[in-house]
Amino acid sequence: MADLADLTVRHFRGRDGTRLAFRECGTGRPLVLLHGFFSSATQNWIRSGFAAALADRGHRLVMPDLRAHGDSSAPQDAARYPADVLTDDAFALIEHLALADYDLGGYSLGARTVVRMLVRGATPRRAVVAGQGLREVTGHGGAVARYLRRVFGNPGTFEPGSDEWKAEQWLHRTGGDPRALLHVLDTVVDTSVGALSGIRAPTLVVIGADDDRDGSAEALARALPRGTHAVVPGNHTTATAAPELAETVAGFLADQ
Repeated sequence: MADLADLTVRHFRGRDGTRLAFRECGTGRPLVLLHGFFSSATQNWIRSGFAAALADRGHRLVMPDLRAHGDSSAPQDAARYPADVLTDDAFALIEHLALADYDLGGYSLGARTVVRMLVRGATPRRAVVAGQGLREVTGHGGAVARYLRRVFGNPGTFEPGSDEWKAEQWLHRTGGDPRALLHVLDTVVDTSVGALSGIRAPTLVVIGADDDRDGSAEALARALPRGTHAVVPGNHTTATAAPELAETVAGFLADQ
């Protein structure tokens, strides 16, 4: 398995000039991977073993840190977080690397961003939407966002040992900026079922068996003209480290 402990951090500029970070590993067909909210490329893809597994299968992985995450800039000004800015940033990375023929994947918020890219004209050969479902993509979920707004907006007020307290401790460990992360939540744009029907790329919708989005993920796959649904072990937090996730994604991408 590839050793990815010390990947070089590289940078590009978002369309508004914000300095954003990304890492690369492997050689072969490019796979752009967008991590989830409150995470980073290192946490989501590298430490989980997912990146090494895909690199060993002949993929060039391109893994940005989303705005206000990881090694990317976390501006405080709300004006730097317009609607759909994460999608704009992802397009800026593809333009920066001049990728014309590539695959695209994301987890959780990264998967929502993949959907936004597809409806806005991205043309990957194949797409992977992981840890996400129809209810969330169309804006009919919202419970997670409300929970995180409560955590980030009320630091130091939660009972030790509570779920909110644990989330706050994770925020401290990862060095996340709660104000910037709240701004990120404000950028999320919902996608209608009608817009989903226009996506032409073959798309794998994959979810952890214990993720509460599971039924919604199957509905999302059905809403996509060329959608495929798969289930791997784990919940929303642990599925990224399941070897079955890498195996499922690699198999889907190999079926060109």
